[in-house]
Amino acid sequence: MNELGMAKVPFLFIVDFDMKKPIIIPLDDVDADQIMYSINGKSNYNNSVDIRNDVEFNSHPVEKNRYSKAFNLVQKHIHHGDSFLLNLTMPSDIHTSLNLKEIFYSTAAKYKIWFKDNFVVYSPEIFVKTQNGKIHSFPMKGTILASLPNARKRLLESEKELAEHYTIVDLIRNDLSIVAKNVQVKRFRYIDEVQTHKGILLQMSSEIVGELPESFNQNIGDIIFSMLPAGSISGAPKKKTIEVIKQAENYDRGYYTGICGIFDGENVDSGVMIRYVEQTNDGLIYKSGGGITAKSKLDEEYQELMDKIYIPFNL
Repeated sequence: MNELGMAKVPFLFIVDFDMKKPIIIPLDDVDADQIMYSINGKSNYNNSVDIRNDVEFNSHPVEKNRYSKAFNLVQKHIHHGDSFLLNLTMPSDIHTSLNLKEIFYSTAAKYKIWFKDNFVVYSPEIFVKTQNGKIHSFPMKGTILASLPNARKRLLESEKELAEHYTIVDLIRNDLSIVAKNVQVKRFRYIDEVQTHKGILLQMSSEIVGELPESFNQNIGDIIFSMLPAGSISGAPKKKTIEVIKQAENYDRGYYTGICGIFDGENVDSGVMIRYVEQTNDGLIYKSGGGITAKSKLDEEYQELMDKIYIPFNL
């Protein structure tokens, strides 16, 4: 990444959660038969497929007993002071009449990747973007169904969501301070609407901005990897929290909750790989989860995990 950035060669990057299998490919060498991408409108494909309106999509969430054991373990560590925010995720089985490529074509999202029929991701969450010598991050924490009574008010006034959001904003501000100067919170707790096959979700984000050195393109890899894994899908303090995640989740996230993006020769645009469907030998699985704090309640967090199992159809 540093070498390509120094030469100002545009490239695609896909980095897994554990940062063990990163994929870095010059854009001119990306084979659309192997990897398709759409990064904020920049894409490498033209064709599409017609998707019927009677699409089948059924989810079978991870057993509540398994989730409950993981949740209780996380709470134990939180109350021992090992973590004060932890993103707990789980795999759920799904059944759909679409294959991964059809899911890719039929979804609307800022960041989309179809990877060799191994997985597809259609993420609404920005990781970092650079523009005019500045780096921007947009951590997303807080989700609610828009159809619930007073949904927006409930999201903004929830003590749990507020504590979680303050924590993640502080964590991302610290992460950006590793690579940038004059880091500031530009927007705090704004809400976006996301259309899904279940209806509209409200999702809360903030924007944090810092100033980069003039030669940042020569150190793109160092800049990106110094902030990984993304704070919004790990937690704080990051190192210890990741240890607890491994113990509690007891499964391989793989590329889920990693990052993907493009360097266009001048700037970086990247997203966090959430909203993720993976092909396995036993069928399709959907990985989802949410942030856990001391104020979290088991039933609410389990419901959030289920609410995030969706396809944002663009029919």
